[in-house]
Amino acid sequence: MSTSNIKSPIINSELSDLTKRDQKHLWHPLTQHKLSSEMLPIVKAKGAILYDDMGKEYVDGIASWYTSMYGHCNPAITAKVAAQMQELDQVVFSGFTHEPAIKLSEALIEILPSNQKKLFFSDNGSTATEIGIKMALQYHHNLGNDRKVMLAFEEGFHGDTFGAMSVSGLSVYNGAFEDHFIKVVRIPVPTGDNNLEVLELLKSRISEYNLAGFIYEPLVQGAAAMKMHDPNGLNEILKICKANDIICVADEVMTGFGKTGKNFASEYMEEQPDVICLSKALTAGLLPMAITTCSQKVYDAFYADEISKGLFHGHTYSANPLSCTAAIAGIELLRSEEIQNNILRITKSHQDFNAKIKDHPKVTNVRQLGVIYAFDLNVKMERYGNVRNMLFKHFMESGVFLRPLGSTIYILAPFVTNEQELKKIYNSIEAALELF
Repeated sequence: MSTSNIKSPIINSELSDLTKRDQKHLWHPLTQHKLSSEMLPIVKAKGAILYDDMGKEYVDGIASWYTSMYGHCNPAITAKVAAQMQELDQVVFSGFTHEPAIKLSEALIEILPSNQKKLFFSDNGSTATEIGIKMALQYHHNLGNDRKVMLAFEEGFHGDTFGAMSVSGLSVYNGAFEDHFIKVVRIPVPTGDNNLEVLELLKSRISEYNLAGFIYEPLVQGAAAMKMHDPNGLNEILKICKANDIICVADEVMTGFGKTGKNFASEYMEEQPDVICLSKALTAGLLPMAITTCSQKVYDAFYADEISKGLFHGHTYSANPLSCTAAIAGIELLRSEEIQNNILRITKSHQDFNAKIKDHPKVTNVRQLGVIYAFDLNVKMERYGNVRNMLFKHFMESGVFLRPLGSTIYILAPFVTNEQELKKIYNSIEAALELF
């Protein structure tokens, strides 16, 4: 199939009014507008379904970047946020507090790993990891330790702010800024086959560099095309890091809140992180917010008579009461029997689908953890090239919203996705395999 003329994934041959208005002023993320200038207007969303301005429906197979895990416009969430909106919409969180933030802290501490004691609010995944990096670096600075180097996995991705970019290993995002980064050294992810080699390299890194912290995506590297690694290997890495007082920062922005089959991917390991970064599904896809949590040990390094030892990082909308209310409602849903059963149901559906396609000649490297399912196409392609755009267009024409990452096709649909909607996703993927 020729793909040389494919420049945009948009289906409608005639541009809608909203698309034309969009083109006048808007600059979209992860978009080279000279190649992909037409954006599809979405006017409504409900459950696992998106609706465009022409009335076409799409199953949201990636929960809108892993956020709307309980379904779009979930009334159990929107009703509580609407009620909160009538009482307190926004207040500065420096010098003030409010019940939604307090209630959220109590609800979150109940489901986090037991060593997490303190919460620091910000507004998105990048700032959550940025704060985690700051905590690791300033922890040692406050204690008088000369440790200024971060450790990270190869191919990790932790966001688009400068600290987050520094520890990310995907140069497609970072190329223009690398001269401005903090010092970072890397190790490969442990796969089970290479665990001993990774641990030896880790020990070498520790002896060669003054490592302050280790930041990692536990078990699943999202932007690296859902690359998965071995929990036993990661557990051993954490054990060595903690023995050397290297602050372990778990970036659970993508993996958090049930997607891996547990509340947090960190629960698969015995060794727990010192810091956890949260966003995306934290507020159920309704409002932007992030939280960086930490252990008492980390917090105590900032608790001092010297003002300069405080964590001087702040966001105008930190702990916004509406976002906190959405997060509380989301946690209530996560802990419900219905959602827990749905997670098990979707996990089983993915396993059944995998059994059906895993031996297809165009399918390789299948992997799954909880509701996350991914495989690689046995086809050579660029991450954002024409073949990827062809796949995206195919899925959209099938009424399915999936965003292939290079040669990787993955599913991370809302927990409320029903069997009919899952079947629609699966059928569109099977049809895509026959395009090559």
